[in-house]
Amino acid sequence: MILIDPPLVEAHGRVWSHLASDTSHEELHAFARRIGVPERGFDGDHYDVPSEWYDEVVAAGATPVSSRELVTRLTRAGLRRPKPRTLLPRPTGRALLRPSRLRAGDLVAVVSPAGPTWPDRLAAGVAVLESWGLRVRVEEGGQTREPWLAGDDAHRAAAFSRAWSDPDVAAVWTARGGFGTQRMLDLVDWDALARVAPKVLVGFSDVTALHQAVAARWGLATVHGPGVAGLGDGDPAAVAEVRSLVMDGTPLTLTGRPARPGAAEGTVTGGNLAVLASGAGTSLVRPAAHGIALLEDVGEAPYRLDRWVTQLLRSGWFDDVRGVALGQLTRCGEPGEAEALLLDRLAPLGVPVVADLPVGHVPGNRALPLGVHARLDGDTGTLSFARTLR
Repeated sequence: MILIDPPLVEAHGRVWSHLASDTSHEELHAFARRIGVPERGFDGDHYDVPSEWYDEVVAAGATPVSSRELVTRLTRAGLRRPKPRTLLPRPTGRALLRPSRLRAGDLVAVVSPAGPTWPDRLAAGVAVLESWGLRVRVEEGGQTREPWLAGDDAHRAAAFSRAWSDPDVAAVWTARGGFGTQRMLDLVDWDALARVAPKVLVGFSDVTALHQAVAARWGLATVHGPGVAGLGDGDPAAVAEVRSLVMDGTPLTLTGRPARPGAAEGTVTGGNLAVLASGAGTSLVRPAAHGIALLEDVGEAPYRLDRWVTQLLRSGWFDDVRGVALGQLTRCGEPGEAEALLLDRLAPLGVPVVADLPVGHVPGNRALPLGVHARLDGDTGTLSFARTLR
């Protein structure tokens, strides 16, 4: 139902009413277009309408209600949006702002900041999200000379920015990783998007670059988890845990194997080792100081992992880290070779380490929040989160 409250709010030399819908934003936008309310009048969950329009809007079919009833009905319908606030960087080691968990009916925008996606796998993943009661919109890919990219850099940056700035979108979920996220980061207007209400960002692998940028520029927690194209054929238990995390915000414990004794607490940061090293020294990096570093990788020879971790050590990314959580090192040399290398290179840090966590390029890839406080136990081999999304 279309609702309008009395013209009581004074601003810019006029008095204003609020025009809203307790059914959907789509209904609201369609009504506003029909009566000629300009798009710039939309403010997150309502349109601002000048007092001289009030009678005309009611005559067009809007139901008059009190301001209190309008807010109550929007809240009950799950359509009440908090006023956007500017997202700001937070001191290193500080827990980041946690976005709100998703609810049935929320809109998820699927973007491809890196590589192209197989259409059948993407469709299967979209079907999984829709089975959770979510609405899904897939941002179109673009043309490029490089077959490893889902469109040129400007197109991929614009698709991400368009999805993030859309007030109807509750989550931006990446289709997959691959290569190329680093190339689009400097084309995003981070200052402009910082004024948009927080959303859930999900992805992993090459999307590590986006996780780091969002944490560094906006101080916003994100979700390290499978892309949409990995949901359809993913391990059922892992997919169920992704749903539980993003829609229920349930506490989480991941179990690996003890590697270095002791316990540590702090915010988790990190992701793909090669991508983290590639971003070292740039302005869009969130270091692991006073927190827990998460590392995973795939298809890298041990000598390359040595190069990556050395770069992070020399650049100061590990300075004052409190613990290390090693995920899967898939196809990285002989079994156990990569893990032994990293344990040796990280030993001088003198911090607890848990290895073999079910995070990374494996069918059972578990989702976890980045930028959220956790406890790492090097004696029991666990990484635990008492809180995840709000």
